[in-house]
Amino acid sequence: MVVPDKLWSRGFVLACVINLTIATNFFLLMVTMALYAVDRFSASDSMAGLASSMFVIGAIVVRVVAGTLTEAVGRRRMLLLMMAVFVVVSLAYLPSSSMPLLLIVRFVHGMAHGLATTAVVTIAQSLVPPLRRGEGTGYFTLGSSLAAAVGSFLGVTLIERIGYEALFWASFTLSVVGVVVTLALRVPSARPASARRVRTRGFRVSNLLEPTALPVATFMLLVGVAYSGVITFVNSYAIELDLATGAGAFFLVYSVVLFGARLVAGRVQDLRGDNVVMYPSLVLFVAGLLAIAVARTDAVLLLSAALLGAGFGTLMSSGQAIAVARVMPHRMGLAVSTYFLMLEVGMGLGPLALGAIVTRADYRVMFLVTAAIAIAAAAHYALVHGRHRRGSAGPA
Repeated sequence: MVVPDKLWSRGFVLACVINLTIATNFFLLMVTMALYAVDRFSASDSMAGLASSMFVIGAIVVRVVAGTLTEAVGRRRMLLLMMAVFVVVSLAYLPSSSMPLLLIVRFVHGMAHGLATTAVVTIAQSLVPPLRRGEGTGYFTLGSSLAAAVGSFLGVTLIERIGYEALFWASFTLSVVGVVVTLALRVPSARPASARRVRTRGFRVSNLLEPTALPVATFMLLVGVAYSGVITFVNSYAIELDLATGAGAFFLVYSVVLFGARLVAGRVQDLRGDNVVMYPSLVLFVAGLLAIAVARTDAVLLLSAALLGAGFGTLMSSGQAIAVARVMPHRMGLAVSTYFLMLEVGMGLGPLALGAIVTRADYRVMFLVTAAIAIAAAAHYALVHGRHRRGSAGPA
């Protein structure tokens, strides 16, 4: 596989654009789907939550085979196919006339999302020069951060000013843009012999999960559990504390700080090694969780948002760079799917256990527990990766 010497190649820019359309589509519907289920089908709170989370369930289910399928079908071909599925599924929301049909559409959409993100991340990583892996990953993942703000704002604005049909037409438009850009994308291929080996090995465990990526992927599972407490419960916690201003600006502050941190962290990681970025990010992550636990004012709550943006936001991109750094080119898709599978399992299952803690104790105790989980994650990182000199994974 030939990797371009420069970072901002035509292919990398197009991959970034595609990632932006996929992520914007995700947030556009994620923040509005529960409300749509209630307004359209008079769904209960639990069913409305299921309408939202069914998308994530579909993505997690397909992650197990996403890496193998992506390498077997071909990265660009898989991405183009899934973007076409996005187009069809976006229109399928409109005639869905019952809650079960909506859940099916959400599940299929989630599966397509899982395969599409695996393909586009693998393509982007294959286009990044190995010696600029951290920097390239940081820039690429900025699209998801931007999409969180743009997609959420667009979704809420559309349903308030026009209606839900406009929401699905916006999803359709983003999907069509994704198809068009994917058609213009040219992707370097893995070695033919390597590609054949992926096709003929079958569905062994080693062909479903990438062993080289598992150490950092299991680390991110713990990080995902800890962070799931923030995205699930921070608004309810802020309301309980009567911190409406802090709650309203929490994710805005988080996104702004995350954006700035990723512009710097990737380059530092390439120049100085993984540990120089990962350990400070873990300290900031733990500090952010502790700040939430002791917050009694809007200022402290927003301080925690800034700490989490610099901490968790950097861990996400830097961890991804570590996961793919030592992987052979033809197994890069497996590394990507392994990384996201573990992260999504942590963020998907975390709220169940953390919610039980809230029920038996309170939010403060729950956030203290997430800080303890983050400390355990730091110990795990030190054991599986950080104890190496500088923690540098090195180029594949």
